[in-house]
Amino acid sequence: MAVAMAMNSVSLNWVPPSFTKKANYVTHSTELAPPSAFSSQNSLTYTKETISNEENNCKRRLLLLGVGAITANLLPANSLLAEEIPQNYRAFVDIPDGYSYYYPSDWREFDFRGHDSAFKDRFLQLQNVRVRFIPTDKQDIHELGPIEEVVYNLVNHVYAAPNQMVNKLDMQERTSEGKNYYTFEYELTSPNYASASFATIAIGNGRYYTLVVGALERRWRRLRNKLKVVADSFKVLDI
Repeated sequence: MAVAMAMNSVSLNWVPPSFTKKANYVTHSTELAPPSAFSSQNSLTYTKETISNEENNCKRRLLLLGVGAITANLLPANSLLAEEIPQNYRAFVDIPDGYSYYYPSDWREFDFRGHDSAFKDRFLQLQNVRVRFIPTDKQDIHELGPIEEVVYNLVNHVYAAPNQMVNKLDMQERTSEGKNYYTFEYELTSPNYASASFATIAIGNGRYYTLVVGALERRWRRLRNKLKVVADSFKVLDI
């Protein structure tokens, strides 16, 4: 049974390493700090903590909102720490589960059933990003097959409901730090509404990761470039 603890607006000037096993790090600067100790002028706001037993398939999360530069002593060495975060985005870094991505800074965290992390627009719930993973014995995304075959199977047989029409728009492959990623764009049309999404999939750490970020189709032209940043930012971290 999950045991949840919530605290609001509690200022922390120091966070012990045990608090960093699962954290959302947010900085108001556009760059994550290099390894350093906390500045006496910087603090972290502890906004939410949820602890549960992993053996019962419940997740544990600590959400930390940084007012200034974060200490990278609490993070493993990774090129993400040296990258510049795009303006109007924040970085989500999940150390124990081995992944990271950017999301729009005005989105908020929410629980999306069956997913490990998720953020959504404050007013339009169908504008969201979510990440999930499942165990796999495969070592690389190429073992799933060519990108065209993988995308067809996912969009038509996993993402689409029986009453939805599918339109696959684009697909791309990239390699970052020795890991391969498939990113693809697709539309799903239902009798009552239509949506468009980007999905990025990757394999690492014995896990098959999937990030999906999307919105209603009627807003897609306006939001597409903004959400593509999220899809392209997804990275698998070594754990």
